[in-house]
Amino acid sequence: MGAESATPVWTNMPDIWGEGALFAFSGLDGATDTRSQFVAAAGSTGYNLLIHTPARRLLKVRTADSGKVRIATGDVLIADTAGGEMMMTYAAWHTLIGHLPNDGAIAIEFADGEGENRDRMIRRMEVRSDGGKLTITEDSANGDVIALLLAADERTWTLAFGTNSAEATDRAAVALKLDRHQVAKERLAIYDKLPLLDDPARARLLKKCVSVMKVNTLSAEASIGQMWSTPDRVPHRAMWLWDSVFHSFAMNSINADISWMFLRSVLETQLGDGMIPHISRVDGTVSSITQPPILAWGVWENFRFTKNRTALEYALPRLERYMEWILGHRDGNHNGLLEWMIEGNPLCRSGESGMDNSPRFDEAVQLDAVDFSSYAAADMKYMSLIAEELGDSERAINWSRRSADMSAKVHSTLWDEEDGFYYDLAMDGSLSKVKSVSGFMPLLLEDIQAARTERLLTMLHDPRHFGTRLPVPSTAVSESSFSTDMWRGPVWLSTNYLVITGLRKQGKEEEARKLAERTIAALQFWYERYGVIFEYFDAVDNTPPPQCCRKGQPLQQYDLRRKIDPIRDFHWSAALTARLLLDYQAMSG
Repeated sequence: MGAESATPVWTNMPDIWGEGALFAFSGLDGATDTRSQFVAAAGSTGYNLLIHTPARRLLKVRTADSGKVRIATGDVLIADTAGGEMMMTYAAWHTLIGHLPNDGAIAIEFADGEGENRDRMIRRMEVRSDGGKLTITEDSANGDVIALLLAADERTWTLAFGTNSAEATDRAAVALKLDRHQVAKERLAIYDKLPLLDDPARARLLKKCVSVMKVNTLSAEASIGQMWSTPDRVPHRAMWLWDSVFHSFAMNSINADISWMFLRSVLETQLGDGMIPHISRVDGTVSSITQPPILAWGVWENFRFTKNRTALEYALPRLERYMEWILGHRDGNHNGLLEWMIEGNPLCRSGESGMDNSPRFDEAVQLDAVDFSSYAAADMKYMSLIAEELGDSERAINWSRRSADMSAKVHSTLWDEEDGFYYDLAMDGSLSKVKSVSGFMPLLLEDIQAARTERLLTMLHDPRHFGTRLPVPSTAVSESSFSTDMWRGPVWLSTNYLVITGLRKQGKEEEARKLAERTIAALQFWYERYGVIFEYFDAVDNTPPPQCCRKGQPLQQYDLRRKIDPIRDFHWSAALTARLLLDYQAMSG
């Protein structure tokens, strides 16, 4: 083993190790391999890691006392125990290196005790000539091997993935020579570049958010030609359209060039007819539906940081073809408003909307959607700005006019004067009066009347509807369908961010600041309790996130791969919180 440096000192680092916290190698540090599924998450006890290969393994890390966690990010864990330092970090996508305290022990075993391929899961141990102890776990059904190598000192260890025993063992042996503190320093370098926050607790929260962003950033692989982002390494693993845009908003402040890669990776999935799928995988397969059109917003926001006109030149024709596809395929009644695709699955009526389980879609009928039309009108305006920046006044005028036409349709057709709210429109011409957070999306439009903005603020603050302890509920509490199930009541960072953005567009900076602060405070509270960044939160703040429903009742035993409660270390929750933290710091300063 090589010489080791002293443990570096970092301040205000994330220091909570919570069940389900993602632990994996980031594409920001080198090559990743999503197809291997060599991604871990914090286990239910101690410092165990659950490794989510097709046949899951459990890495059992035992210490005599739990000690005090000093650093807990998505790729570095350091704790001080009575027996000394416990540490683990990633040397590469396929290899972990670690260190046990004097009284520590480590072992690996298959986590799934039953299954049709159980007889093809092999675990064997041997003592090597150098005194080290090697444990091999082989899943012959899926063609992967994970080797745990414990050095002769019984404190230093490595864990490596391979497609065969020799490859996994060689990787583990090479990693034993590395200086673990130097590797950890490299993994944690990103936090040295973050803007400083005055509040230490907020500084830790920001770094936790960046940690989630980092672990969910992947390198170029197969069909994806540059860095890209995923909602979560487990269970989603793929690239999603509007998620990637939200991810880019925060990445702009860390590395705007990488933020552009997130957006370009999505743009490159465009099909021949102009459609951009909502899901794209590294094997080249894509979904058959799209997602909320906010890509032009993302491109324009990225340009504000990079001033890269070449990126605008690349993006604009693709954005135009995408918008033409939307206008040609999602306005079935040709009234200038857009309808989401409706699916047959009662738990996913409209995955295309991003609000797939919303009661808006319970009747499974076509609706002129207030959010779809608002997003498209806003994005056409951003396309106009892009064209103007590129000196193409004709295209700029065209998209500005088309944006204004759709925006005017939203205001003239989807507003209910009696309720003071925007609704979807049924095909028979009646308003579909399900009060959803989607009704606030016209705030994103420039031509909304000031009086209507005030009416929306009244609805936002009304405790009978959206004025919950934690706003903004995805479905109003006045709806009979209101619950803790996804999109049927819980608060989402994505829609809160959209409402905050809309309020700022309408000059309601103080209202936006208050909503941003309440959003940040809620996420911080639950992070400090559970050590993870959750997908969504109970609007009335009675039910902890792990007990919220997710298209079904949560399991007593947390199961990351079944998605039966809100996903943990969810990328857009982290990214948008980071964006709000940075914006809030700027406003406070």
